[in-house]
Amino acid sequence: MSEAYDKVAGVSELPIFPLALVLFPGVPLPLHIFEPRYRRMLSDVRAGNSLFGVSYFDPSTSEKDVPAPGHIGCVAEVTETQMMPDGRSNILTVGIIRYRLEEYIERDDPYLLARVSYFEDDEEGDPNLLSESARDVAETFTRIARAVRTINDERANLPDISDTEPQRLSFLVAAALEVDTDVKQDLLELRSTAERLQRLRKMLGRAVTSYEERARVHELAKGNGHSGRKIDLS
Repeated sequence: MSEAYDKVAGVSELPIFPLALVLFPGVPLPLHIFEPRYRRMLSDVRAGNSLFGVSYFDPSTSEKDVPAPGHIGCVAEVTETQMMPDGRSNILTVGIIRYRLEEYIERDDPYLLARVSYFEDDEEGDPNLLSESARDVAETFTRIARAVRTINDERANLPDISDTEPQRLSFLVAAALEVDTDVKQDLLELRSTAERLQRLRKMLGRAVTSYEERARVHELAKGNGHSGRKIDLS
């Protein structure tokens, strides 16, 4: 059993926090808690196991009032809490494991409570091929990140993600991508690391040339074009 499963062992019910974002396992998520019902939720989870569920939900695009049964979300663990005098708080959470929302539980709590089941990616395929795919994703993502830093005039060193375990890598890259939230939700719901990496590789491959060209033009512009190369506008 994985460390993630260990954290949720015996936990079949979760408070649910609907948000217009997607949380992935292993990814940090800071939150500002201000609504009374979620202040109560935070108080309750801090007194218990510090776990609640983050479910992607955008009420402006949904005919329902809450995430529907069958929805896939991610367990968040509260790791830091900063309380304010007026009762609001800033918290830091981290994604632990995905869940399927089985059914809602009717109680007197002001927040949503649901019965859930947990899952991780299925074991599959040749581990060498999986590692190769992960290295390709890591390399292309690093190229894009390096280009973005050039465009933003940032000089800090990038972390080395080349040896990150494939499933963890797929979640970290999916979380960092600037794509529609529905696309991120699709990536969260996949139960195949290989397929998630394949989708990421395609998305990154379509974007990397554009980012690197923008970074090249940015560097040329900073140097007033004195780089020995011309920009071809034909």
